[in-house]
Amino acid sequence: MGLVAWFSYRKTRGQTETQEGYFLAGRGLGGVFIAGSLLLTNLSAEQMIGLNGSAYAFNLSSMAWEVTAAFAIIVMALVFLPRYLIGGFTTLPQYLSERFDDRVRRLTVVLFILGYGLITIPSVLYAGSVAVLQLFDIPALLSIGYSTALIVTILTIGVIGGLYAIAGGLKAVAVSDTLNGVGLLIIGVTVPVLGLIELGDGSFAHGVATLTQQHPQKLNAIGTATDPTPFGTLFTGMILANLFYWGTNQYVIQRTLGAKNLAEGQKGVLLSGFFKIIVPFLMMIPGVIAFHLYGPGLASMDQAYPRLVADVLPTAMAGFFLAVLLGAVFSSFNSLLNSAATLFCIDVIAPLRRIEPSDAEMIRWARQIGIVIALISFVIAPLLQLAPDGLWQVVRQFTGFYNIPVISVVIAAFFMPKVPAEGAIAAIVFHIPAYALVTFVWDTGVHFIHLYAVLFTLEIGIMWVAGRVWPRAQTPTTLRPPIDMTPWRWSKWVSGGLALSVVAIYWLFSPLGLA
Repeated sequence: MGLVAWFSYRKTRGQTETQEGYFLAGRGLGGVFIAGSLLLTNLSAEQMIGLNGSAYAFNLSSMAWEVTAAFAIIVMALVFLPRYLIGGFTTLPQYLSERFDDRVRRLTVVLFILGYGLITIPSVLYAGSVAVLQLFDIPALLSIGYSTALIVTILTIGVIGGLYAIAGGLKAVAVSDTLNGVGLLIIGVTVPVLGLIELGDGSFAHGVATLTQQHPQKLNAIGTATDPTPFGTLFTGMILANLFYWGTNQYVIQRTLGAKNLAEGQKGVLLSGFFKIIVPFLMMIPGVIAFHLYGPGLASMDQAYPRLVADVLPTAMAGFFLAVLLGAVFSSFNSLLNSAATLFCIDVIAPLRRIEPSDAEMIRWARQIGIVIALISFVIAPLLQLAPDGLWQVVRQFTGFYNIPVISVVIAAFFMPKVPAEGAIAAIVFHIPAYALVTFVWDTGVHFIHLYAVLFTLEIGIMWVAGRVWPRAQTPTTLRPPIDMTPWRWSKWVSGGLALSVVAIYWLFSPLGLA
């Protein structure tokens, strides 16, 4: 961890004195740093624990959240990213202000800030802390109670992770993410390999044979209605959830907005897609191995990965594993913190000022806002242990308040030029009570991912009607991109290879393949 901090400091020293340097890493990020940061921002402790737990208790159906993201990543690289970069935008609401008006900008900022500050950031802190507590038994180590240990771990992770985002800006986040990403890949490969050797009584080949020949249904990714992720959802709301996350979620796309040119941005985004399709091997196969080793008798599915790690990972690697685990949590936390501060400064404070603020003022505000948001998350995160339906249910439910209206408005902005600002506002205002009704009041009996698609269709319909009744007067705009907009020459070929890889993974983990 010290090495990562030192290297991040060396790479970012003297590069955070300007807004562009602090918020967008000086628009100088290459493909490798973008891919590494996207990987670590996306993957964290909740995937390590949750995906392996789902594979242990059910099958590989939940790999849909990871593998099918590749299609959204292709759309981001080829369709969304050029539109963002050509205007030199720092945030998504800034783009929506250009396309609609400041009212739409303010509404989306409110959605993002409330979602990040009240749910996403605290949940990342809480989930990461729980994972550390499970894997390293902090209460016994420090001779304190569980709740106290949880608070201590949350504060430790939050303070260290916050230093990257608050002091070093996006460049420090991207550099540290890339280094920690290398560690995550090492651990991700080591644990299933050692698990298969353990399963095969010392033989890797025998372990693979056992995994594929006994209980092959555990390797089935074609989910039924009783599985966590039914296969049908891949073609409805799953597409929208992934498009929101990879194409419009500020804390994910911000490192792509810092690309040195379009080609490097496309390289980084598409490279992260290939990392996503290997996630089942790194973060779900260990759960299946745990089922073979321990049977269905574990007290909780969330114990599958911690138990396997404790049994197969050499004690000498425990410190390295802890550093990687914390690095993954830091990444999601500091990326969220950096993006929340960016949204607040660029889309709230700056538009309210009569005189354009200086770089020094913007950076000072960003750091102060980052500290405030971090402190709020320290208070909320421990309270998530009181959630009656568990952490994942809370996050799943509340994310739905902003993911679908944001992606629907962005789709309209791209492909429905006649939609006025009033149409976008109407769609957002409709979504919030409608989603609250079908989630908390009326039990429709429809899977929540399918409800995403229903609400998206209704909101697109609202904007289409608005565009027909009150069509927007189209005024041509001349954009001067701040970077080279030449596409990567191999982007379409690589996108095709990535799409075929998704199909191959699903064929492998289906009744036509290993299952």
